[in-house]
Amino acid sequence: MKRADIHNVYKLLEEEYLSMDEPSVTKISKQTKRDPFRVLVSCLISLRTKDEVTLDASIRLFNVADTPEKLVELEEEEIQRLIYPASFYKTKSTTIKNISSVLINEYNSIVPAEIDELVKLKGVGRKTANLVVVEGYGEPAVCVDTHVHRIFNRLGYVKTKDADKTEIELRKHLPREYWIRINEILVAYGREICKPVSPYCSSCRLTDYCDKVSVDKRR
Repeated sequence: MKRADIHNVYKLLEEEYLSMDEPSVTKISKQTKRDPFRVLVSCLISLRTKDEVTLDASIRLFNVADTPEKLVELEEEEIQRLIYPASFYKTKSTTIKNISSVLINEYNSIVPAEIDELVKLKGVGRKTANLVVVEGYGEPAVCVDTHVHRIFNRLGYVKTKDADKTEIELRKHLPREYWIRINEILVAYGREICKPVSPYCSSCRLTDYCDKVSVDKRR
């Protein structure tokens, strides 16, 4: 893919996304009017967890505790019960409670808006930090998850080995105007069309632009 074609590709992705289901964290962001704390907690729940499970677990938890102060009052067993069956729910309950405590004691209960500060929170990596900046604060950041990494490499827009390197390259080359929405769009597109194995190239509107890197089987 020629990098100059990114504007055409993004326009097509936006059009396709209109008929797709939004990612769970995007839904939480809209439902809470961009509450950074609830976005952060939803991001933590979402790690290696199906989207529908993330959404339901987040809503159950927030119906009981939707602030750091309320969350630290819960026993970990109660948090576990509320977010189950999210994967690693026991570990996540500890992480969520610990982060809530740190936010109260060190950040005046305010989720940091800077990536460098967010990654200081134990359990928060760059993907989560970038997503909190985007969905919690509505500010440009490049959130690279497995879908973003796979699709941009498959297109031939970047040639990278891991998500961190993909983020670096996208920060260099992806127009800043696309940073905020690119993750939510590609998460949806990666689930429905550009799947990890045997993508639906026959119904993909990007096919004329795509280099189809490492695509052995397609539908």
